[in-house]
Amino acid sequence: MLVKKINQKLILNEIVANSPISRAKLSETTGLNKSTVSSQVTTLIEKNLIFEIGQGQSSGGRKPVMLVFNKNAGYSIGIDIGVDYLNCILTDLKGNIVLEDYQQLEGPSSEDIQDVLFLKIKNLLAQMPESPYGLIGIGLCVPGLVTTEQKVIFTPNLDWNYQLDLKPLIEQEFNVPVFLENEANAGAYGEKEFGAAKNYENLVYVSVHTGIGVGIIIDNELYRGVRGFAGEMGHLTIDMNGLKCSCGNRGCWELYASEKALLKSLTKNQQEKLSNKDIINLADQNNPDILTALQKFGFYLGIGLTSILNTFNPQAVIIRNNIVEALPMVLNSIKNSVASRTYQQLENSYELLTSSLGKNAPALGASSIAIENFLEMFTA
Repeated sequence: MLVKKINQKLILNEIVANSPISRAKLSETTGLNKSTVSSQVTTLIEKNLIFEIGQGQSSGGRKPVMLVFNKNAGYSIGIDIGVDYLNCILTDLKGNIVLEDYQQLEGPSSEDIQDVLFLKIKNLLAQMPESPYGLIGIGLCVPGLVTTEQKVIFTPNLDWNYQLDLKPLIEQEFNVPVFLENEANAGAYGEKEFGAAKNYENLVYVSVHTGIGVGIIIDNELYRGVRGFAGEMGHLTIDMNGLKCSCGNRGCWELYASEKALLKSLTKNQQEKLSNKDIINLADQNNPDILTALQKFGFYLGIGLTSILNTFNPQAVIIRNNIVEALPMVLNSIKNSVASRTYQQLENSYELLTSSLGKNAPALGASSIAIENFLEMFTA
């Protein structure tokens, strides 16, 4: 029985990654004999996870019948709870976004967020296409410490009641598996599955918002640490006598290189708070105050990234931030800051990239965790 399950997983993974594919090609790529492949394919067709389409090209003899993964067999929900926003998406089983609901929120409490979440999930369910398996799971990510037991125990930039246990509440309400993850971890997972990090086995994802979160992937696996707290590198000390942080430390990286720090430096000279869009527009107009502040923003981001590069020696560092993604000058400032601090041998060993998924990276990562669990159920 175990061998059958292992074979089924091997075949399903191959079809998910490479469909359309023939039975003969499956036998060749998996190393399984043709009768085993045929038997497992029949089972997967019966389970509505794959289906047959028209004949492929023949290399001699009969034309093969091609097999395709049924990405519409079910749907997954991914939700990214930010400090000042909520991003909810419905995806098919290949991670394609079917529905999207993004809303700005001002520092929601954990009680408020429960009501809003339930409403958003119900709205997505009401519009979800019909499918054999319906909603297969919900992935949820938050900007804070999430334990290996999937409990939120600290959100430095959100005032939450940590007695509220979101995972069982949502599971009870919607009767599907729920997966809770740190926002930067989910973003790293999203970029690895669907975005800029697809071709890298070792990477670091840096999420720059009100704070700074880091997701680490080593040998294609998300590194969470012993309790799930790995990647809290926004709290690296870059100034031992620096500003006091809400985490209890002094001189944390995110006090100098986050969006919050950038906005704070700008409001000294501005009558009102600027939005990201305002900053990008003013930079495009060559506003000297904005350009100076952005140069400093990039400089401080580079200081923390230098420590990350020296610690992990990754193939790629992916930065997720609207301003960095929109303004090449900020990325250049980051690169200059890093280059002036790292040893020469490190220079050409990594890529410094912006996110290719943008604001959807964490929600897509959260959704894909739910999808992976669903597909594992058939082969576990």
